[in-house]
Amino acid sequence: MFPGEFEYHAPETIEEALDLLSRHGSDAKLLAGGHSLIPMMKLRLASSQHLVDLKNLKSSLSYIREENGDLAIGALTTHTEVEVSESLQQKAAPLAEAAGLIGDVQVRNMGTLGGSLAHADPAADQPAPALALEAQLVAQGPGGRRTIPADQFFFGFFATALQQDELLVEVRVAGLGANSGGAYLKVPHPASGYAVCGVAAVVETDGGGNCVKCRVGVTGISDGAYRATGVESALEGSAISADAIAAASAHATDGVEPLDDYFAGADYRRALAATYVKRALTTASERAGG
Repeated sequence: MFPGEFEYHAPETIEEALDLLSRHGSDAKLLAGGHSLIPMMKLRLASSQHLVDLKNLKSSLSYIREENGDLAIGALTTHTEVEVSESLQQKAAPLAEAAGLIGDVQVRNMGTLGGSLAHADPAADQPAPALALEAQLVAQGPGGRRTIPADQFFFGFFATALQQDELLVEVRVAGLGANSGGAYLKVPHPASGYAVCGVAAVVETDGGGNCVKCRVGVTGISDGAYRATGVESALEGSAISADAIAAASAHATDGVEPLDDYFAGADYRRALAATYVKRALTTASERAGG
C-alpha cells in the first residue's frame, strides 16, 4: 500500500523544525529515521498532511558524550551508534544491548534513539532501558528546553509527554557506578523483531551481596512500557539470591493488564514477563557483583 498525500519538509535547524510543528500542529509528524512511522503510514495506520524530516539536523543532534558525570545522547543518534559505543556498553549496558537487538542491520543504521522513544510503540525496545536507567529526556519547544523523567514520559499506546510543538533533542543517563550492573533481554516477534517481551534491569549492591537499588523497565507486555515497581520494592533491601530474585520477579505484571492477541495471550505474556525479569535481574546482579 501507499501512504496518503502529504507535504514534505526538511528543516535545516531545530528552530525551523519547531516552527513547522507550531504552524501545522497535529497535521505534522516528525520523521527521525522512519522505520516505525513509514510502515504505519503505508498501511494507513498513521497519516500526516505535513511530514517533517529531521535528517538535516543530524550534525547537531547525533552524539554520545560525557557531561558532568552523565552520558548525553543526541536524539538522532542511530541504534548502531548506541550499540557500538564503548561508553554506553560500560556505563549504560541496557541501552547498548537493546540497540543491538532492534530489527536488522538496515533498521539499526537508520533508526534513531530519539525516534524510538518519541514514537512510543508499546513493543519498542528502548523505552525499557530508558525507564530502568532513570533517563532524563530533554524536549525543546518554542519556550525553550525542559527535562522529563522517563517514568513520566510514556503514557501508553503511542503516547508521550511531548507537546505537539516539542521535539525530543537529547537523552541523559547517569552512568552505572561501582557495584552496579545492568542488562536487557527480549523475546522478539519472529516476523517483526519487535519485543513480545523486553526487560531492562539495573541492580546496585552494597558490595556484600545485598541489593540497595533495583530498577526494572518492561516493554511488549502492556499498551506501553512501564516500571515494574512491585519487583523493585520486593528486591531492594534484600540479600540477592536466586530465591529472592524469583520471588521479586513474580510481581512483574503487578497493576498491569497484559495484551492479549493471536500471537501471545495475556497469560503467556504474564509468564514471559516473570521469566525475563528473573533472567535480566540475574544477569544485572552478576555484573554488579551481587
